[in-house]
Amino acid sequence: MNRVSIMLKSAVTALFVFLWLSTPAMSDVVFPLGQLAFETTAGERITIDVEWALTAEQRARGLMERPELPDRTGMLFDFGETRMVTMWMANTPASLDMIFIDETGRIVRIAERTTPLSESIVSSSEPIRYALEIRGGHAKELGLDRTARLVLPLGLPQ
Repeated sequence: MNRVSIMLKSAVTALFVFLWLSTPAMSDVVFPLGQLAFETTAGERITIDVEWALTAEQRARGLMERPELPDRTGMLFDFGETRMVTMWMANTPASLDMIFIDETGRIVRIAERTTPLSESIVSSSEPIRYALEIRGGHAKELGLDRTARLVLPLGLPQ
């Protein structure tokens, strides 16, 4: 190797190490807390304590590496706009129900009992604003189906 190649390789390595050390670890991502509610066609109000995934960093971290979720808890992903959304379960060891919700609060799709640790894509099937992840099977237990509506406007996270 010539001297220029060695210097270039050293510079690239140093840059990689600098960027790696200056980027916060995924486990350091903090989520604001809040609560949301759904109303069923029978008039029942279902409340869920949520962590809010509002930033790209928070949405990328999601529920990765969490072994389980307690009942009536979850994570609400707010994409800030209405668009097609795809998600996956990589590094997520617990099965989740993914509830895809449009900007009016209408549930457009529930992907039930997603496969833990899977890199298979789970699509919203149509443009949405929000996605709620809760414990796998919990949507049915709570009585959430496509007729329930997310109560809007959402309260601000704490």
